[in-house]
Amino acid sequence: MAQDSQGTDSCDAQPSSPSKPRAMVLLGPTGSGKTPLGETIRQRGFRGNACLHFDFGENLRDVVARNRPDELIGREDIELLRGVLQSGALLEDEQFSIAERVLRRFMAAERVDRQAQILLNGLPRHVGQARSIDAILDVHALIRLQCSTATVIRRIRTNVGGDRTERADDDPSAIHNKLAIFRRRTAPLLEHYRSRGATIETLEVTARMTPELAWRELGGVVDSG
Repeated sequence: MAQDSQGTDSCDAQPSSPSKPRAMVLLGPTGSGKTPLGETIRQRGFRGNACLHFDFGENLRDVVARNRPDELIGREDIELLRGVLQSGALLEDEQFSIAERVLRRFMAAERVDRQAQILLNGLPRHVGQARSIDAILDVHALIRLQCSTATVIRRIRTNVGGDRTERADDDPSAIHNKLAIFRRRTAPLLEHYRSRGATIETLEVTARMTPELAWRELGGVVDSG
């Protein structure tokens, strides 16, 4: 695991911006283990601090599966999100209001205050979204899960993270499409946050790396022995 020279430990307990909750971005291609790692951090904490896990993709799938419009998400929004999930496309800047509503619903349900720390998984997906999120959260760190295309495919086929069961978007064509979009649109977030002085940490993900091992490699726990 490598750490960028800028910044401090990514889950420092002291807030850098008293006006907004702090956040870390979990960045990695499909199959790299973001959701299982995010859940491990939610359950066990990170470097001695509690962290909430906002899984944007899971939230979108839940909205579409429930298929019930409400005061935040309307029928047209649901149909748009259904198409996004089927195609693997990204919500563009002009559609960010939908993503913001999903995020704010999560924050309200979790009673997020200025002392909270949120791990963002799946949002932002491109630099435009990152700029919009700056108005909501203080993103001070980025955890980069790095793995090759071959490793991604092996991890998905073996379901090493335990999160790929009944995923309709895991056929080979969809996987390669999502990887291409990630390289073109999402990977530039690394330089965006580095230029803003955020701490950047990189974890090399292997085909058999479990969420527990990834958490330990990132320093989620310090052995007492």
